[in-house]
Amino acid sequence: MAELGSKGVTAGKIASNVQKKLTRAQEKVLQKLGKADETKDEQFEQCVQNFNKQLSEGTRLQKDLRTYLASVKAMHEASKKLTECLQEVYEPDWPGRDDTNKIAENNDLLWTDFHQKLVDQALLTMDTYLGQFPDIKSRIAKRGRKLVDYDSARHHFEALQTAKKKDETKIAKAPIPKPVSLLEKAAPQWCQGKLQAHLVAQTNLLRNQAEEELVKAQKVFEEMNIDLQEELPSLWNSRVGFYVNTFQSIAGLEENFHKEMSKLNQNLHDVLLGLDKQYSGNAFPIKAQPRKKTKLFARLRKKMSSDSTPAKANKSPSPPPDGSPITSPETKTVNHELEPSTLEAPGASIPKSPSQPTEAAHAGAEAAGSEAAAGAEASKTEGDSGSSSLPAVVVETFPATVNGTVEGGASSERADMPPGFLFKVQAMHDYTATDSDELQLKAGDVVLVIPFENPEEQDEGWLMGVKESDWIQHKELDQCRGVFPENFTERVQ
Repeated sequence: MAELGSKGVTAGKIASNVQKKLTRAQEKVLQKLGKADETKDEQFEQCVQNFNKQLSEGTRLQKDLRTYLASVKAMHEASKKLTECLQEVYEPDWPGRDDTNKIAENNDLLWTDFHQKLVDQALLTMDTYLGQFPDIKSRIAKRGRKLVDYDSARHHFEALQTAKKKDETKIAKAPIPKPVSLLEKAAPQWCQGKLQAHLVAQTNLLRNQAEEELVKAQKVFEEMNIDLQEELPSLWNSRVGFYVNTFQSIAGLEENFHKEMSKLNQNLHDVLLGLDKQYSGNAFPIKAQPRKKTKLFARLRKKMSSDSTPAKANKSPSPPPDGSPITSPETKTVNHELEPSTLEAPGASIPKSPSQPTEAAHAGAEAAGSEAAAGAEASKTEGDSGSSSLPAVVVETFPATVNGTVEGGASSERADMPPGFLFKVQAMHDYTATDSDELQLKAGDVVLVIPFENPEEQDEGWLMGVKESDWIQHKELDQCRGVFPENFTERVQ
């Protein structure tokens, strides 16, 4: 007990607090069971809801602001390491080394200043704003406890009042009171009246004490209630100005920071531009994406080479057995002025040829013309020797096709472009071919892009095409087309 007294806490005080807790718990149980009414204040309850919402919003804002500051600090560290890396790789003989060092120092100072101002003008203000909520929250909880005490005191006093009325009614109905206790029964007749008067006085004393406790509980509750009724609406209305000031401060600090950082970045850009001009010949080489699929033209040309070997062997025919001179089709020209009667044959027709035939159409026409000239020469020779004339050779020309598409007519591509022409690109960088099926490019070369015959053979990042100069000069694709890296070019049409 001495120990409790040294701390300012007595056994009576502890007993009183325990009794209050028991009384409050009993009152709350009765209220929940509906056996005791509860004092309600809807206006104050609305203020409490607003308070809780304001506290939740402020706590979230504080958390997000701390996360934002942590991100600014992390960005500061990353920017610092980046500028340190620039200082390390910047060789002493390069122009602008001192300028880059100065820019790096200013960059670090600018980040530090930005972070510190955010702490001073936003975070500390946020902490001060939220610092008032715990005390008010505690007072709201205390008001709730005092309200329970007030209700309990009110119910106790009302119960005593009800008991007094019942006793008065009993006394009025029974003029001779009967002993109600062993003491009254044992007491003489003349003492029973005094005992009854003592009990009435004791009841009045309890009722008076209950009334005093009710008045006291009501006073304590109303004092706290009045203060909170004034503070909570004022606190709720203050949130608007606080949010405005907070976000205005953040926005203003960010605006100034980015303005100053923009100037530093522009200075760094100018320094690096001067370095680039001095060492413009050492540009960073651009590399093409690696090709993973089978080399298209290497395989096709190998096949064409194997197919053309027998033809070369048969180019020089053996002399005829009759000793007549050899006539080479390659030295003959097509007689375009043959009589119509010499071109007539059953089922034969002469289709109109395209205005600008493709390479395949030219080759077919020349071969057919050579055969016709050879046949006409043979017919003339045999006619001179008295033999019968051979039937005339009928020359038919067919439209050239590319990938199954008929060239010429309404569905053909433009006549001045290769078959299947898609679009034009211009080489932005030189490219040295590493295989026989690749195009050698110089910066400025214009390439006409065409589709792959087999789309599955196209590698990612590579296009098929023919240089415009080669196409204009040769008008053929087999020896001029090739693949090239797309990232070395830029589309122009």
